[in-house]
Amino acid sequence: MASAIHEFAGKIAPESVLINPDKLVSAYYAADLSGPVSFGTSGHRGTSIKGTFNELHIAATSQAICEYRRSKGIKGPLFMGFDPHALSIPAFRTALEVFAANDVETIIHKNDQFTPTPVISFLILEHNKQDQHHQADGVVVTPSHNPPRDGGFKYNPPSGGPADVDATDWIQERANELIKNKGRDIKRVPYETACKKENVHAQDFMMQFIRSLSSVVDMKLIKDAGIRIGADPMGGAGTGFWQPLAELYSLDIDVVNKKTDPTFSFMTLDSDGEIRMDCSSPYAMAGLIAMADKYDIAWGNDPDFDRHGIVCPDGLMNPNHYLSVAIWYLLKNRAGWNKDITIGKTLVSSSMIDRVVNASGKGLYEVPVGFKWFVQGLLDGKIAFGGEESAGATFLRMDGSTWTTDKDGFCMTLLAAEILAKTGKCPSDIYKNILIPLHGEPFYQRKDEAISDEQKRLLKGLKPQDIKTDRVAGKKIIEVLTRAPGNNALIGGVKVTLEGGSWFAIRPSGTEPRMKIYIESFEGKGLWQRIYEEALPLIFGNIK
Repeated sequence: MASAIHEFAGKIAPESVLINPDKLVSAYYAADLSGPVSFGTSGHRGTSIKGTFNELHIAATSQAICEYRRSKGIKGPLFMGFDPHALSIPAFRTALEVFAANDVETIIHKNDQFTPTPVISFLILEHNKQDQHHQADGVVVTPSHNPPRDGGFKYNPPSGGPADVDATDWIQERANELIKNKGRDIKRVPYETACKKENVHAQDFMMQFIRSLSSVVDMKLIKDAGIRIGADPMGGAGTGFWQPLAELYSLDIDVVNKKTDPTFSFMTLDSDGEIRMDCSSPYAMAGLIAMADKYDIAWGNDPDFDRHGIVCPDGLMNPNHYLSVAIWYLLKNRAGWNKDITIGKTLVSSSMIDRVVNASGKGLYEVPVGFKWFVQGLLDGKIAFGGEESAGATFLRMDGSTWTTDKDGFCMTLLAAEILAKTGKCPSDIYKNILIPLHGEPFYQRKDEAISDEQKRLLKGLKPQDIKTDRVAGKKIIEVLTRAPGNNALIGGVKVTLEGGSWFAIRPSGTEPRMKIYIESFEGKGLWQRIYEEALPLIFGNIK
């Protein structure tokens, strides 16, 4: 049912698998491109070694962003940050050269420090509250939790969250036109010149963000409870944030690894033998899990700190389990939130969330995969919490105003400490001893498989009436969805719900020739297996 686990999974990366940062950076400046700019669910990603993330890609994308800003009348500053991946620094430099030459006011973190994704979202929103006529936007140079060889580049418009499809399509198309013209229309100045230009400023991004966190999470409650916390930044952009935060709020936080290293040599290997800073993977988080009994609660974050992994004394929580507990807790402990708020989830997240939300009397806003679908609701305060199954979420401030419109690994991890301080129970205890008895126990697992062009074509064009049977695994089909119930957006695949609350969904990956098969059974692993065996033949028939 699951893929074979690599023999070194969960063990410290051997030297043989480490990248050569110098080789990666040299390849970044090579002229050979093997693919276009392509925005997936979160910006353009690739690697210089394969010619999919190179200097011309980033220069062209940066120029396209400048032109997009002008076309939309965006006249305020652009906040830009980068993470510790080897390709992030050269890409950051390239982007700054282009932004400076285009006279875009660009604000960067002082002393060339790393910047987490939620900090950029926060800064954009804080600026735009003060100056609505000169709206700010931002860029984060990060491939998120991808392996050390990868680079990533994403744009956040004035809404503060991930750019929507209209924006990314525009930027992508213009960037590829510029590449086709060999970059002749790209404005650019040398990096040293860019740094001295009047439109480029450095400021402290850290303390404003840290001080404002007390409007989102009850720091005094955590302090007064004396919670002993272990934090593993996994070599990410927020590594330098935890100590100042602990000092400001007098929290007992032990930062278990303070290193940042573009090879990420301190990481334990993921299930497939790759170095991947995935804080939802028990293999990537093996080091922190081994220390769990030293702390009341512990957590890890991915390189750009937009994701969270919660470790209780009994181990790493499943991301869906923690989302369910977080929502359950917040709906009971945020008196300042509006009464008519809704809870946002991606439609491949656990139905435990649906049951928790329904029991609270609140509305559910179910959308396709991608955090961009939550941005507007978070911005106007209608969505109090937006979360996705891959361990990314954010929520409103305690007074019901917007915090970030991008995923925030800081507020989600600190919330776990608040939950423990308030209830006396670790989030995993709440899931097992409160939510399961109330709502049943789901068995949720995702499986990835290869997908053919014909299967991808069929999925893209599928309509609910194309499903000709009324049962799967002996369970009656309740609903077939090709559009999300929350916003009627195409899901790029199909979700089939069954009697008893079990369901499956199939969608193609946005970055590789694979499909993702999500299945949740409320009758154990056996039903999960039967659904898996029948789901693909039902959707694809004999197509291979």
